[in-house]
Amino acid sequence: MGSVRKASAWLGLVDDNDDERYYDDEYTEGTEPGDAWVTDPRVKVAADAAEQKERRIATVTPDSFRDARAIGELFRDGVPVIMNLTAMEPADAKRVVDFAAGLIFGLRGSIDRVSNRVFLLSPSDTEIISGEPAAHRADGFFNQS
Repeated sequence: MGSVRKASAWLGLVDDNDDERYYDDEYTEGTEPGDAWVTDPRVKVAADAAEQKERRIATVTPDSFRDARAIGELFRDGVPVIMNLTAMEPADAKRVVDFAAGLIFGLRGSIDRVSNRVFLLSPSDTEIISGEPAAHRADGFFNQS
C-alpha cells in the first residue's frame, strides 16, 4: 500500500483492507468459540519464579483512603510498593502518605519520592541504588581527564 493510500485510510477516506495481511490462521487453529481463554503458561512460570526469589514490586494507584489497606498488606508481606497518588484528592493523598510514613516506621522500611505524588515504599531488606548518570561519576566513560 502506498503512502498516499495509507494516509487516506488513516483519515478514513478509503477502506483499509490490509487487516487480512496480518491475520495468522495458525493462531486460532484448534480453538472453538466456547473454549475458555488460556493464559500463556510462561506468564505463570515467570510469576512463580519471581515470587520464590522475592523479586516482586507492587504498583498501587489508590482512589481513596480506603485503598491504603492494600498498600499496608503488600508492604507487610515484604513487597516494595510504588504508590501513585496522582488520581487522589490532595487531602486524601496526604492521609495516605501519613499512613505510609507510619507503616515504614513500624516495619523499619524507607520511603522515597519518585516524582510528584509518586512514592516508593521499600522494606528494610531492600537496597535502593541511585541511578546517577555515568557522565556525573568520577569514573564515568565521559570523564577523560
